[in-house]
Amino acid sequence: MVDVELDDFGPTARPARAGRRSATVNRAESPLSWLAARGLVSPRQMEAGERLRADFEAAGLAARVTMRWDAVPAGRHAGAIAGDPALGRIAAKRRFDAAIAALGPGLADIAWRVVCAGEGLPLAERALGWPARAGRLVLTLALDRLADHYALK
Repeated sequence: MVDVELDDFGPTARPARAGRRSATVNRAESPLSWLAARGLVSPRQMEAGERLRADFEAAGLAARVTMRWDAVPAGRHAGAIAGDPALGRIAAKRRFDAAIAALGPGLADIAWRVVCAGEGLPLAERALGWPARAGRLVLTLALDRLADHYALK
């Protein structure tokens, strides 16, 4: 938990200054859950985003910063058995790729940055060269399209 400065669309990375609104935020909380907690995305949009993030993580697409300890030791042959974790990763990668393809290039960029990479909206907007406050609108469109892709009610 850390005290940070707030703007209308979430916490910023800089420490709170005198005379500005501030709040204590949990840095482990995702930007999507932060938006959902404040009613800025619907439960349907939140569920669609969580499905995308779950497939992203299950596919092992995030950057690794340490050694992978669950790898099969050299000399052992792991066939494609029912409990093979590689099959689950492949299926998750296919689901992730299908969802990203359903979003298309413009919507996939903001969805990946906010939902999968965990970037806040202001940072994602700057990285994409968008005007301030455009990210939430585009993100909600992307989440609606994802919800349609996942056939959520």
